[in-house]
Amino acid sequence: MSTPEVPQHAQILVIGGGPAGSYAATLLQREGHEVVLLEAAKFPRYHVGESMLPSLRNYLRFIDLEEDFVKHGFLPKPGASFKLVHGIRESWTDFTALGPGYGTWNVIRSEMDDMMLRHAAKQGVKVFEETRVESIDFAGDPASSRPIAAHWSNKQGAKGRITFDWLVDASGRNGVMSTKYLKNREMRESLRNVAVWGYWKGIKRYGEGTKRQYSGWFEALTDEQGWSWTIPLHDGTTSIGVVMHISASNAKKAQPKEDGQKPTLTEHYMDQLQYLPGVRDLIGEKGEFIPGSTKSAADYSYSATAYSGDHFRIIGDAANFVDPFFSSGVHIAMTGGLSAATTICASIKGEADEKTAQAWHDAKLGIAHTRFLFVVLGAYQQMHLQSAPILSDVNADNFDKAFEMFRPVIYGLADSQKKLTDEKVQDMMDVCQSFFDPYVGEEHVIAVRQRYGPEYIKFEGPVLGKDKIGEIVGDNNEMDERVLRKFDALKVFSDDVEATYMERNVLLGYRAKVEKGDLGLKKASDVKVEDEPKERDTRELLVASHVNVTAV
Repeated sequence: MSTPEVPQHAQILVIGGGPAGSYAATLLQREGHEVVLLEAAKFPRYHVGESMLPSLRNYLRFIDLEEDFVKHGFLPKPGASFKLVHGIRESWTDFTALGPGYGTWNVIRSEMDDMMLRHAAKQGVKVFEETRVESIDFAGDPASSRPIAAHWSNKQGAKGRITFDWLVDASGRNGVMSTKYLKNREMRESLRNVAVWGYWKGIKRYGEGTKRQYSGWFEALTDEQGWSWTIPLHDGTTSIGVVMHISASNAKKAQPKEDGQKPTLTEHYMDQLQYLPGVRDLIGEKGEFIPGSTKSAADYSYSATAYSGDHFRIIGDAANFVDPFFSSGVHIAMTGGLSAATTICASIKGEADEKTAQAWHDAKLGIAHTRFLFVVLGAYQQMHLQSAPILSDVNADNFDKAFEMFRPVIYGLADSQKKLTDEKVQDMMDVCQSFFDPYVGEEHVIAVRQRYGPEYIKFEGPVLGKDKIGEIVGDNNEMDERVLRKFDALKVFSDDVEATYMERNVLLGYRAKVEKGDLGLKKASDVKVEDEPKERDTRELLVASHVNVTAV
């Protein structure tokens, strides 16, 4: 059988077949558009990032792929445990508190990504693997005009040019549009980290025999130079990684061994285990490192000044990346995929003009990125890896709309000052640090509920802010304040649990329409009361007990 040829034209061209590209392509094809996807690699292919968020199930459900994941055999992930400060108990995040539909998985990404790409093809997306986009043609200046065609080459030596009406750039860290043409990517110095990781067999599972079984284990290094992940996988292996700032990593790598030679990457990796007592306990006597499995990645925290332009959208790692700590990559990828599809559909149907659709996409990705950024910075501060915030790293100009929505979560409704300052960045980090407070247990949550009423500790309850919390608690004990601050931090993610929750908030006067066959945007003034999104009853489970429900 002859290999299908890349067509000369596509209504929508998607560059990249990872979670962002596959998700966007599936949605757009399902809406009746002709989609061509060009992927440089041959799937399945290796990719790091095995720890998923609870939102994954709901995003998959929206494209009718959830059941395939359930049947595949991925290791169920009920939550995650954080040991950010040694000498006190770890903090555990219980995903299942949201209900039975919110447990997620630890995945082998080569298998997960392959499933998503094949699903896109089943929907009718024309998928071409081992086909690399070499360059893009524009109607005029690439910095200000519309992209109109892409030049490609494949492994068989063929080359060609494909014109398109719309472009979705999901090309991963290479970020064709941002790095090659727009040149608007900005690296984040405070999170300029290096990760080194490898795979093991025979590792004990954290929480084995308990509700916490198969949860990820995240532990700070005792030398306060970084943190680690331990993620069990369904093939019997365990991913163990160490992350630290590049300056700390380089300093450690420069230390010679006893024979005067510099350590290899694997030797450097193994040396970090001395600072990880919890990981060493899981390795135990039976844990065995898989030779040749050591890998490393660096300089992966970045954002951009915009994620869209005339008839194009940028999503996934091509757009931005925060840090591996909070497992946000796939979540933001799917959020971006849904936002790209929604705004493209809205523009095509005339529900919003193209500039408004672009601005909506920029704002949505900015909000998702900013939420995770500040929680990561708060966690890093707790681990003493982040002392003073750097406002330039936060990129306030880029995230004006994000801060506009994010601010009430941190300050309550009283704050009217829109200008972001170093002091406010610090306030955000302080509140988000409360997310991981290990001193807050279920008994404290129950006590606060009984003392002040359930409305203050509902996941969907009112945002309080530090001043309101002070008024409520008064001279009562410090623990009450810690509980309320933790719930305020949780509310940062109240809109990140389900795909359809993208409808909840108004951006630039528009709400998203997240409905199969009718993706798009709707003016907020056109939304009737009966059209308002309804909350799931299962979310009320949060009132009674669990504190951490939507973290890593």
